[in-house]
Amino acid sequence: MAGEALRDRAAVRGRTETNRARTDRAVGGRPGPDRALGGPPRGPRTAPRSGPRTGPPPLGTRLLIVAGALISLGIYAVVRHALHFGMVDMVVYRDEGDTVRHGTNLYTMVVPQFHLVATYPPFAAMLFVPTTYVPVGVLRLLVTGTNLALLGVLARLSFQLVGWPRRPVRPIAAIAVVGAGVWLEPVWTTLKYGQINLLIICLILADLTRPDHARGKGLLIGIAAGLKLTPGVFGVYLLLTGRPRAALVSFAGFLGTALLGWIALPHASERFWTHYLYDSHRVGVTSIPDNQSLRGALARLLHEPDPGLSWTLLAGATAVGGLAVAAYATRSDRHVPHAEAWGVVCAGVTALLISPISWTHHWVWCVPLLVLLAAEAVTEQQRPRGARHLRWRLLLGGGLAAFLGYSMWLTPHSPTHSLATALWQQPFSSPYPVLGLLLLGAALIRVIRRNRAGAAAGKIRTTEPHARPTRLTSYAAASGQRAGRSS
Repeated sequence: MAGEALRDRAAVRGRTETNRARTDRAVGGRPGPDRALGGPPRGPRTAPRSGPRTGPPPLGTRLLIVAGALISLGIYAVVRHALHFGMVDMVVYRDEGDTVRHGTNLYTMVVPQFHLVATYPPFAAMLFVPTTYVPVGVLRLLVTGTNLALLGVLARLSFQLVGWPRRPVRPIAAIAVVGAGVWLEPVWTTLKYGQINLLIICLILADLTRPDHARGKGLLIGIAAGLKLTPGVFGVYLLLTGRPRAALVSFAGFLGTALLGWIALPHASERFWTHYLYDSHRVGVTSIPDNQSLRGALARLLHEPDPGLSWTLLAGATAVGGLAVAAYATRSDRHVPHAEAWGVVCAGVTALLISPISWTHHWVWCVPLLVLLAAEAVTEQQRPRGARHLRWRLLLGGGLAAFLGYSMWLTPHSPTHSLATALWQQPFSSPYPVLGLLLLGAALIRVIRRNRAGAAAGKIRTTEPHARPTRLTSYAAASGQRAGRSS
C-alpha cells in the first residue's frame, strides 16, 4: 500500500510538472509562475533571432547569388556609363576641401558648373581636404567603389540589428543586397551624386549595434551628427531608451566636432552656427519632389512654396510622436520581437520626416527598413495558418514599390510646376513621407498588440499555472517561441 501511494504521488507530480511545462511553452517559453511574479531580469538589448542552427546555403545557391549580383552590377555599370553620372555632390565636397586647404571663405564658395554652395558644418569640409589630392576622374571611381562597399557593410549591420537572417546566411545575403540594392532609388541617387549618406548610416548602425556597456558607445553617432546634423536625433533616442551614458557620449562627440571646426576655421564656424544653419533655402528648393520630407510634401499638397506654421506644427507633432514610438518599441523588448530594430528604424524615419529638406538619397534608411519588414513577413508566414495575416507582406510590398518605383521623378518637377501638383499625383510625388507615416503607425499598433498579448498571457500563467493551453496562449506560443530562438 505504501509503495502504491508513493507511485500515485509520483504520477500526480509528473502530470503537474507536464502541465506546468505545457503552460510555460504556450505563453512563449518563459519560466514558471514563480519567476513570472517577479519578472525576469532585463538582459542586454540583443535582436531576437530565429530559425534552426544550420550552416550556410549550398554551394550552388551561393554561386547563383554571386553570379546574379555580378550581372546586376554589370548592368548598373552600363546604365551608369550611358547616363554620364557627374557626381555633382562629390565635386562640391572636393571644392569644399580645396577651399579649406587654401584658406578661402568656405560659405561664399560657389561651384561654377553647378552653382552649388557648401551646406555642411566646417568639420565635414575639413574631412574633404584629402579628396583635393586626387583627380576628379579617379575620385569618381574611388567614391563609387567605397559606396558599394559601404552598401555591403550597411546590409550586414542591418542583419545584425534585426537579428535576421541566420548568421551563416548573412555574408551571401549581403552580396545579394549589394547586387539588388543599387536599383533602390535612394541608393541609386546616392551613387549618382557621390553622396556620403551610406557612410553616415553605417556610423549610426555600427554604434547602435554595439553592446550597451561598451565604452565609447555613442561616439560614432556624435561624429555622424558633426557631419550632417540630423543624426543628432539618435542621441535623443539613446536618452529616451534608458542609455544616458551613451547619449552623453554622443552629445560630447558632436560638440567635439564643432570645437575642432571652430579651432581650425573660426570665421566659417561663426557664420555657419549663427546664420547659415537656419537658412534652409541655401540647401535647395523646398517644394520640388526631390525633397521627401514632410515640409516638401506639405508644400506640394498646399501649393505653398514655403509652408510655415502648418509645417512647424506637423513637424513638432511628428518629432514627439515618432520618438515616442521609437522609445516605446525599444523598451518593449520583453514582448516585441525585433524591438531594438523597430526603435532604430522609427527614429531614423522620424529624423527624415521632420528635417526641412530630406532629399531622396537621404532615405538610404530603406535598407534596414526593408530588412526589418522582410523579417516580419517571414515570421508571419511561419505562424499557424489561422494566425497568419497579410499585413507585413503588404507593407513590405508597399516599401519595395515605393523605393523601386522612382515615382517622384515622374511627377511635375520644376519649382513652379511642382506647386501645381494635382491631388491624384500627391502620393506619387511624396511616396517616402507617406510610407514613413504608415510605418510609424504600424509600429505603434504592433507594439501595443504584442504588449497586450504578452500581459494577458502572463496573467493567465500567473493565475492558472496548470490550465490547459487556450487560443490566446497557443497564439503566444506560435509567435513567442520563434521570437526567442537564436541562430
